[in-house]
Amino acid sequence: MTPDRTQLISRFLPRKKLLLSILSLVVIVAGLVFAIHETTKATVTIMIDGEEQVVTTHAKTVGELISEHNWTVKENDKVIPTLDSKISGNMLVNWTKAKKVIVKNNEVESEVWTTATNVTELLAELNITVGEHDSIKPGLNAEIKPEMNVTYETAFLVRLNSDGEQHEVWTTSTTVADFLEKESISLGELDRVEPAQDERITDETEVLVIRVEKVTDVVEEEVAFATVTRQDKSLDRGKEKVLEQGSKGLVKKHYEVILENGKEVSRNLVKTDTVKESSDRVVAVGTRQVTQNVSRSSKPTSSSAGGGKTFTVTATAYTADCSGCSGVTATGINLKNNRNQKVIAVDPSVIPLGSRVHVEGYGTAIAGDTGGAIKGNRIDIHVPTKADASRWGRKQVTITILD
Repeated sequence: MTPDRTQLISRFLPRKKLLLSILSLVVIVAGLVFAIHETTKATVTIMIDGEEQVVTTHAKTVGELISEHNWTVKENDKVIPTLDSKISGNMLVNWTKAKKVIVKNNEVESEVWTTATNVTELLAELNITVGEHDSIKPGLNAEIKPEMNVTYETAFLVRLNSDGEQHEVWTTSTTVADFLEKESISLGELDRVEPAQDERITDETEVLVIRVEKVTDVVEEEVAFATVTRQDKSLDRGKEKVLEQGSKGLVKKHYEVILENGKEVSRNLVKTDTVKESSDRVVAVGTRQVTQNVSRSSKPTSSSAGGGKTFTVTATAYTADCSGCSGVTATGINLKNNRNQKVIAVDPSVIPLGSRVHVEGYGTAIAGDTGGAIKGNRIDIHVPTKADASRWGRKQVTITILD
């Protein structure tokens, strides 16, 4: 080694030692500063949706702590203590992130952001008080989950009339059909309900369940016999002789009867079965002219209506169903139930009511009815049908008062 190089190294060594000393000092100071910095940090436990994280920080507030970690607190999140609260050692911060829930409140649907943990807390946030009969789905203790649906319906009273009993029932139903289902009321094939099942239901609705039955009623009825007359030349005029006694027939009438809540509301005749045919009463009516001997001084007289009187009248015909007719005669004979009954309408001042008479072309009958147009020598004969009345028309006939 040359003297010059040796001299140069001798000069450089003290400088290197100095530089190393300075570097050591810097490291020591930096370490000391770092140690002081770390030891002065506050320890904070932060619970994020129930998950624990422990951090140390020099942040002055909870908000600064959140920012240090690039976390974002949304508008509806809940942070306790609040973001402007000062950081202290061993501090506990609870951060609950809001969840979106679909709430249907009496058919009004809305989106709600909430930090509630269950349905009870959610309803409290919304100031909804659940009554005893109200409906809430899911239940009050159900855990809140993102995008879940919560349905609340307020109960109201409805009047129910069913099976002969009246009740007031709490319900949250929106239609009559839903109400019946919730009340376990089933309808038979013929049953009906008012209002209709698709109608909406309110606290002013009265639900009426009508039980409908269709039954068959069989009724036996007697059939009146007709009286048939036969002219008999061997009998004096005005005389009668019963040749055959009539007998009543018997029919069975089958009715379809509709009952609503046990009460009959309609009755329709379905069929008629003949059990026994009626037989006519046959009467011989005398036609032989009787010669009467009278004195020269005697005068022909017109006696008041009485037995044996014969005279000419104008005769028309009517039925039990004629316009303005009730079907029951002035003497109480029900012609609708006895359509073959021989009855004539008379002027009582000419032919007394209740008299038995013989009408030419009609036969023996009872003077059992009156009429507004029946005055003087005019009669109206009862026939079964309108066709019979048309065939009879208007004619002059001989009538004999028998008794």
